[in-house]
Amino acid sequence: MKKDLPDEFCQLIRQQLPPEEYQQFILALQEDPVCSVRLNKMKPADIFPQATPVPWCSQGRYLPVRPSFTLDPLLHAGCYYVQEASSMFISHLIKQYVSGCPPLTCLDLCAAPGGKSTLLLDYLPAGSLLIANEPIRTRANILKENIIKWGSPHVILTSNYPSDFSPFHSCFDLILCDAPCSGEGMFRKDPDSIAQWSMKNVLHCQERQRQIVTDIWDTLRDGGLFIYSTCTYNHFEDEDNVQWICDTLGADTLPLCDQPEWGIRNGHFFPHRTRGEGFFVAIIRKRGDGRRKEIDTKKLHKHLTILLEGTEKTKITDKHRTPQPSISEALSYATDKSRWTQAQLSHHEAVRYLHGEAIQLPPHITERGYILLTYQGHPLGFCKNIGTRANNLYPSEWRIRKQV
Repeated sequence: MKKDLPDEFCQLIRQQLPPEEYQQFILALQEDPVCSVRLNKMKPADIFPQATPVPWCSQGRYLPVRPSFTLDPLLHAGCYYVQEASSMFISHLIKQYVSGCPPLTCLDLCAAPGGKSTLLLDYLPAGSLLIANEPIRTRANILKENIIKWGSPHVILTSNYPSDFSPFHSCFDLILCDAPCSGEGMFRKDPDSIAQWSMKNVLHCQERQRQIVTDIWDTLRDGGLFIYSTCTYNHFEDEDNVQWICDTLGADTLPLCDQPEWGIRNGHFFPHRTRGEGFFVAIIRKRGDGRRKEIDTKKLHKHLTILLEGTEKTKITDKHRTPQPSISEALSYATDKSRWTQAQLSHHEAVRYLHGEAIQLPPHITERGYILLTYQGHPLGFCKNIGTRANNLYPSEWRIRKQV
């Protein structure tokens, strides 16, 4: 389907690209988007045999065709995350600049739906703590689901605005700000974003992005790293903002990579150069040399709205009753699964379970109580065997609606 692009947008891109590249760019926007996933190294599974590697991300894979992800139990088990390939470049920056470092305290400031947070959890130095934040509660709930499915215990999920973090001066070694933007990089995947684009919105986004960075800047320690990214092409939200951060707040940009064959230039991912969607990223070091201040857990609870803290544990309210285990206990790779009797489901049974339907347990499972259900060895969640039937305990808000 031919996409009619706004005239002002085309004029901006003409200023940024040589004439021959501009035509290649316009043609690339008419092509189908690339499909890619990132594998969970802590939940290895034999999946996507026809996939090819994303060159800048060791766990990233390009898929030749887009499957029905919704009906794949391994997606819901957290074995992989459907993520745009360009944004996986964050993993290269982490490996380039913090590999071999001691544990870090990090903040993903605008984290929903969770792609970059789950990536950070995989690539940060061992023992690091990530605070994944999303101010909009509906989006924060999606973030919570995806983080729980990924299974890492080294994360705290908050739902706050950047200014709410002001009490945590110099507490972060690394902040990732994937800033809300005009969404130009989504034109190929989401044609509706074309109709929503305007130069007025670009300038509005630029001001909002600067305010977000200003509100959070003092929480980054001197010498700390700030990763700024958008899914845009225009210089107002990208290069101009990075220069403004450096000049106004006191920082210096760092080199991105030494792989010109990847097609990345000045932090930009254009679809005619790189196999992925539109994306911009810069890594910035705050001037100065200072040590991080430790975060007091009590202070976190006092100033922030915490939605998840590590792996949620079963809360025992009645010593005479067996408490219901949480879904995060089932999906976390840090919990001991041997505590529960397990039942392996077929694909058909697993999809029924994810729909919220009743489950028929194998005849050999006679134990009453909570049963951990798995698919290809990977936990999906719990049911409760009461003898005559097994009650489905999969969270109602997570249940899939799409039919086979």
